[in-house]
Amino acid sequence: MNLAKLKLFALIGDPVGQSLSPAMHNAAFRALGLNCAYITLRVPKPTLANAIAGVRALGIAGLNVTIPHKISIISLLDELDESANLVGAVNTVKNNRGKLIGFNTDGEGALRALEEKIGSVKGKEVVLLGAGGAARAIAFSLARVGARLTIANRTVPRAQALASAVEQKLSTNVKVASLNRAELTKALKNVDVLINATSVGMRPKIDKTLVRANMMRRGLVVYDIVYQPLRTKLLREARRAGGKTIDGLGMLVHQGALAFEIWTGKRAPIKIMKAAAKRELRGENR
Repeated sequence: MNLAKLKLFALIGDPVGQSLSPAMHNAAFRALGLNCAYITLRVPKPTLANAIAGVRALGIAGLNVTIPHKISIISLLDELDESANLVGAVNTVKNNRGKLIGFNTDGEGALRALEEKIGSVKGKEVVLLGAGGAARAIAFSLARVGARLTIANRTVPRAQALASAVEQKLSTNVKVASLNRAELTKALKNVDVLINATSVGMRPKIDKTLVRANMMRRGLVVYDIVYQPLRTKLLREARRAGGKTIDGLGMLVHQGALAFEIWTGKRAPIKIMKAAAKRELRGENR
C-alpha cells in the first residue's frame, strides 16, 4: 500500500461501530489491487457540516452515509444523481475532483438482492413494512419496476406521505395500511412478498417481530433487511408458516457493491465482499 497516494473512503453516521462495510470494502480493494482504504467516522448530527468541509479539505474520495444524515447531507452536496433525487435521500457520495455528488444505492441494492432469489417482481403484490429512509428507497425501486405496493407503517400519515411521493413521481398506485394486527393480516392475505424495512428484530431486541406465523400464508416470500442477526424472529416465523425467507446480507452487499462501482468505475467482486461480511458477522476478524 502506497500511503502517499492512498485513496481514502469512509462511512459517516452515528452510530457506526457495528458496521460491516469496512471489512467488505477493504476486501474488495485488496482483491482488485487498489491503493484504497475504508474507515468508519462517527459524525454526531450537529457536526455534519464540519465533517463535510473536512471531506473536501482532506480530499476523501468517497463516502457511505448512514443514519441520521441521509437527508440532511443533501444541502451540503454539489449535485445529486437521479437515484438520490428520486428518493430524496443519499447513502453514497463520490468526490469528483472536489465536486461532491450524492447517490442512493439502497433501493437498487435491495431490489437486486430480492430478484436474485425470486426473479422479476413486476406485477407482484408486495407489502413493505416501514416508511423510514430504507423503506423510502425500497418503495421507489419496487414501484419503478412495476411491483404492486402496499406500505404499512405504525404512523399511517408517514406511510401516506411516502405513498403519495411514489405515486406523484412514478405515476403509479400505492396502497397504505397500518400495523394493526387485524388490518395487517388482511393486507397479507394474497400478497407475494413481505419486506421488513424497519429495525424491528435487530440486535439486541432479537425476539421482536411485527408479523407472526399465523398471519402468513404458505409460500409467502419474506425478506428482512435486518442482518444482525441474519435469522431474525420474522424469518423464523416465516419458516414456521412455510414461507421462503431472504435475509438482509444480500441488500448490504449489493448496495455496497453499487457504491464501490460508483467510486472506482470497476466491477465489484460481489462474492468476495459477501464472504468478508459473513466472516465479520461471525467474529472471525476480531
